[in-house]
Amino acid sequence: MRDHREIIIRPLLTEKMSILEETQRKYAFQVSLDSNKIEIKNAIQNKFDVKIEKVATMRRKGKQKRTTVRSGGRVIRTQGRTSNWKRAIVTLKEGFSIDLLQGDTSG
Repeated sequence: MRDHREIIIRPLLTEKMSILEETQRKYAFQVSLDSNKIEIKNAIQNKFDVKIEKVATMRRKGKQKRTTVRSGGRVIRTQGRTSNWKRAIVTLKEGFSIDLLQGDTSG
């Protein structure tokens, strides 16, 4: 079994997710691409000491980026991609919550 530090990369703190946290007890995390729902559920339950009702995952495709650099009087144009990543939205059972800013939990 993998450690939760290998599975959970970071929490996603956005305006939309803060509304979902207050109204529907949903929290979003960026997770490793090769993790599955069971591993994500176990990792979050162990790390934050909460009970999870549901896990939804989605794979996000990396964006194409272009950049222009002026170097020594020459213009260099390059392009590349950002990495693909995976998002997990977990729904907690009634009575549980996660304080992502402080790291405290209540339940």
